[in-house]
Amino acid sequence: MNLKNCINIEDLREAAKSRAHKMVFDYIDGGADDEKTLLKNKSAFDNYELFYKVLSGVDSPDTSTTLLGEKIDVPFILSPSAGNRLFHTVGEVGPAIAAEKVGTIYSLATLSSVSIEEIGALTKTPKWFQLYIWKDRGLVREMLERAKAAGFTALFLTVDLPIAGNRERDPRNGFTIPPKIGPKQIWEGIKAPRWVKDYLLSPQITYANLNNATSAISLNNFIKDQMDASFNWADVEWLLGEWNGPSILKGVVRADDALQAEKVGFNAISISNHGGRQLDTSPAPIACLPAIRNIVSDKTELIVDGGIRRGTDVLKALAMGANAVSFARPYLYGLAAGGKEGAIHAVELIRDSIVRDMILLGAQSVNDIDESFVKTISKV
Repeated sequence: MNLKNCINIEDLREAAKSRAHKMVFDYIDGGADDEKTLLKNKSAFDNYELFYKVLSGVDSPDTSTTLLGEKIDVPFILSPSAGNRLFHTVGEVGPAIAAEKVGTIYSLATLSSVSIEEIGALTKTPKWFQLYIWKDRGLVREMLERAKAAGFTALFLTVDLPIAGNRERDPRNGFTIPPKIGPKQIWEGIKAPRWVKDYLLSPQITYANLNNATSAISLNNFIKDQMDASFNWADVEWLLGEWNGPSILKGVVRADDALQAEKVGFNAISISNHGGRQLDTSPAPIACLPAIRNIVSDKTELIVDGGIRRGTDVLKALAMGANAVSFARPYLYGLAAGGKEGAIHAVELIRDSIVRDMILLGAQSVNDIDESFVKTISKV
């Protein structure tokens, strides 16, 4: 499918499915267990209606806002995601440039396939560094030092992955990073010739921020071997001291955890269930927003992550008290469908829909969007 014919994120999803190898598409698209949370993340937005104003005179709305003191041109940021060169040869370069194109923050994953230093030097817009906690604390310190030196302005700590969720599509497909080629991969590769050509003509895909090339291994085994599931609130103080800068806690759905995050010193909280990829039947982030907004102070900024596909999703989150939203799948669909241009197209689709929907909503600026614009649908 030509990118120009993709008029929404679902079109990009179909284009990604058409171009990418099945194990690659399913890695982007899939969730844990029965994928109930994966589906709920999107459908939960249907529980809320937008109550628009008329005759508001809005014709050129201001979509800009600030996060952690940095001005961004749109009320969304790009969530971190691992191993982007598996989806397209440009890897994390594509979404980083897409973030700059719309004037927002790009978050680089610990397990990126392009290095901290390359992404740090690539764009001028703000960048955050996403971190998992490794068993090797020396490696954690090294990652933080590299991120600071490369100009990353905030630490994005992900805490909802003590072990990998049961993502059943991946073992069925024999998914590994880098890919381990077997009969199933060859058969599916015949159906995805463009992806295969790019893969064969490109350097080996590795976790670029690790010292050594990683042999083909399942994500479950990699996480079990390398990451520290014992990390707890007491350890957070050590980590924040090591970073000594703005910080965001990602993976929170409970109000009491949000309050604890505020108390230990996080500046922002990403309300997230890891895109439905961890604990299935966990709640949708948008449904968790009101309770968290009510318990933390106004100075703690909230980011809703999960299920964002339309401008109306963004406006609902803002009206319910979020400072911004974040997403990964939309730009990953674009990346898998068309590389850098596909990632740019994805973020521009969401940006343009926010502009249109703010005019329809009757909101001149992001700061004007409050609880009066959203209502919960009554359930019979």
